[in-house]
Amino acid sequence: MEYAVLNNGVKIPMAGIGTFLLSPKDAEAAVLSALKDGYRLVDTANAYMNEKAVGRAMKKSGLDRKEIFLETKLWPSFYEHENAVEKTLKRLDTDYIDLLLIHQPAGNYIAGYKLMEKAYKEGEVKAIGLSNFNKEQIEEILSICEVKPAVLQTEVHPYYQENDMKEFLKEQGMFIQAWYPLGHGDAGLLNEPVFAKLGEKYKKSSAQIILRWHIQAGNIVIPGSKNPEHIKDNFDVFDFTLDDEEMAEIAALDRNKRYYTSTSELLKKYAEMVPPVDTQE
Repeated sequence: MEYAVLNNGVKIPMAGIGTFLLSPKDAEAAVLSALKDGYRLVDTANAYMNEKAVGRAMKKSGLDRKEIFLETKLWPSFYEHENAVEKTLKRLDTDYIDLLLIHQPAGNYIAGYKLMEKAYKEGEVKAIGLSNFNKEQIEEILSICEVKPAVLQTEVHPYYQENDMKEFLKEQGMFIQAWYPLGHGDAGLLNEPVFAKLGEKYKKSSAQIILRWHIQAGNIVIPGSKNPEHIKDNFDVFDFTLDDEEMAEIAALDRNKRYYTSTSELLKKYAEMVPPVDTQE
């Protein structure tokens, strides 16, 4: 395992398991499988409706809570709820969250950030950050915050590398965390000849080559899967190193191609949407 050190000294694993789009049953099984395989970073969110399942898996793993880096995200319709963090802790059945993010730059996200700062100061949260924010929105947070965000979780993969954003984040002492690190399962990306060539050299799959590239490029990755074999393989990326020429070959694939695009209409919809989190399994 390799780690990054956040701007407040907190250590975060460079690879974890994501639970986006997983049902509670599948999320519980996936997280339990991942923890058995050596993962120590788990990512979830209010809106994923599987926080309770993630909490159950953590308990069932038998691992000490301090061994697991738990990350979740506040949903926009909860930003103005004073008890949003406490309710999140209760669903996860834990005393603290290692990293809490603002999920979307929708609704009153300033209030949401202030809520996270309060939780941070009270020790309920060890680090805070943002998800899906653009540069201008991050600058807005930086202009009003008392606790600097440590992480930006956003779309990053070989077809969309966010180099300008990464340079800006580096200046701010922030790390980038990649969702869709494998390009949303795009067969075109996975079948790029460079990955087949490097896969043959290192005896690894295309997905493993891509994840290794991310980690060496400084991107924290949270690939999601409910397939135990894929979960295990996605973590088997710490026994080889790509050289500078190979890293450059992959960097040359950048097409500025996104799979998710935020719009003002979509953000308005997010702000109005209230996930029925209290009815989750």
